[in-house]
Amino acid sequence: MQPRKTDLARDALQAHRAPLDMRQRRLLILCDGQRDLSQLTAMIGPEASAMVIQLIQSGYLVSTAPPEPVPAPEPIAATAASPAPGSAAPVTERRRSLVAARIYLLGILELQRHPQAAALLYALQQARSDEQVVAALRSALDALPGLTSAGYCERVRQRLFEVLPETHLAQLEQAGADAG
Repeated sequence: MQPRKTDLARDALQAHRAPLDMRQRRLLILCDGQRDLSQLTAMIGPEASAMVIQLIQSGYLVSTAPPEPVPAPEPIAATAASPAPGSAAPVTERRRSLVAARIYLLGILELQRHPQAAALLYALQQARSDEQVVAALRSALDALPGLTSAGYCERVRQRLFEVLPETHLAQLEQAGADAG
């Protein structure tokens, strides 16, 4: 796998307003489509693989595998044989997790320079049960419109809902909705 930046990543690196920490920014800079995962791991550390996966899921990176000699009719036949909606659903569901949602929002709260954000960060870090995590996520989403711009808040909300398990979506649907 040789990850490379998307247009979203290039925009994020230029704008400095994306919800990326310094390690993620460093990794994005190194992902040029020429380095493979083992080279990135040697440069960044053992957490590089997890960070690459997270950045791929967030739309900042795409994975480019070295080209393999495969006859053209085979992929077409395989695509026609397996229905796309059935195969796409399990992949999407595997990406959803309460832990991923928690980590994402912790990162967002770390970027905010406000005492209220620090308190929300601490509450989310201390949450242990699923109910406590969901309650802390809701509190953070409710407070975010007062801490940042409406557009940024809405992007955070949308990304969070992309990784949040569907069982918890209903509990958080109205949270942070008053971003404007």
